[in-house]
Amino acid sequence: MIIGCPKEIKPQEFRVGMTPNAAGEAVAHGHSVLIETMAGAGAGFEDSDYVAAGAQIVDTADEVFARAEMIVKVKEPQAGERKMLREGQLLFTYLHLAPDPEQTKDLLASGCTAIAYETVTDAQGGLPLLAPMSEVAGRLAPQVGAWTLQKANGGRGVLMGGVPGVGPAQVMVIGGGVVGTHAARIAAGMGADVTVLDRSLPRMRYLDDAFSGLFKTRYASAGNVAELAAQADMVVGAVLIPGAAAPKLISKAQLSLMKPGAALVDVAIDQGGCFETSRATTHADPIYEVDGIMHYCVANMPGAVARTSTIALGNATMPFLLALADKGWRQACEDDPHLLNGLNVHAGKLTYYAVGRALEMDVLSPQLALKA
Repeated sequence: MIIGCPKEIKPQEFRVGMTPNAAGEAVAHGHSVLIETMAGAGAGFEDSDYVAAGAQIVDTADEVFARAEMIVKVKEPQAGERKMLREGQLLFTYLHLAPDPEQTKDLLASGCTAIAYETVTDAQGGLPLLAPMSEVAGRLAPQVGAWTLQKANGGRGVLMGGVPGVGPAQVMVIGGGVVGTHAARIAAGMGADVTVLDRSLPRMRYLDDAFSGLFKTRYASAGNVAELAAQADMVVGAVLIPGAAAPKLISKAQLSLMKPGAALVDVAIDQGGCFETSRATTHADPIYEVDGIMHYCVANMPGAVARTSTIALGNATMPFLLALADKGWRQACEDDPHLLNGLNVHAGKLTYYAVGRALEMDVLSPQLALKA
């Protein structure tokens, strides 16, 4: 198979879809790999690294899309990239279609087959291709939140760990999954007073046992969210419904009850955000203010630490990438129902139910798509 990896063009996105190691593995399996020139530069990989791995460097994204049978990326294809997709081509990347009807329509119109990293599952019910970026984003969230809290950035001017005689920042993390756990761990390590809210009692028991009281847990009722939001210096939104739009957990009306200059860090912004006032921002212009509350809603947070993120993502995607290339998408998905769960679009049909519900569109069963 001919595998193509273009340079990411989303603003301030420095990750790359394939590492030189992944390219080398694919070449060892008998595949051809096309890398757009300078695609890996933002993550610290030179063209020469890919050439040494057996890949071919090409000058333009147009050539990558024109020649490749499978396109491997990090972020969802941008409007110009979507025009280059063609019928029968395989796209393997993050998609986050639920809040993005325009991308969904373009992918359907292209006739391509699109497998989304964020909906591939594993035998334990996890999301193995989302997890590494969730870990990165979770660990970044307190860091960028602490920066947002600085007075020069419009925040309350509160230090996360306080100092002797001055209390620490009050941090609420909504969601006790991968993102929330890593966010809580780092925020508590910075000295903040952290509370994690979740609706799963077994998950809260696990967090209490695993972290020995490093942070507190509360049940994520609407009343508890409202109570703790009013006390918080920082709120980290870390709620995920796989493939679907994120629920809105703090309303615009509730902002008036929060402390002026408090920081909202919305890690769910790729799925539409979990605060009513959230809108996607970039690393170049990451924060904005609504009713005195500072919002940090960068849609590709892990792109800020591109090398760490690229290597972590490459480690997770490589086995699936090789299965798709070795067997073709149909056989690979037939052999692995967890990979089949990643199928979001095929031949002009939407194949993921949560996206269909969010966008009010008809959905073809992925099992039927295999047989189509």
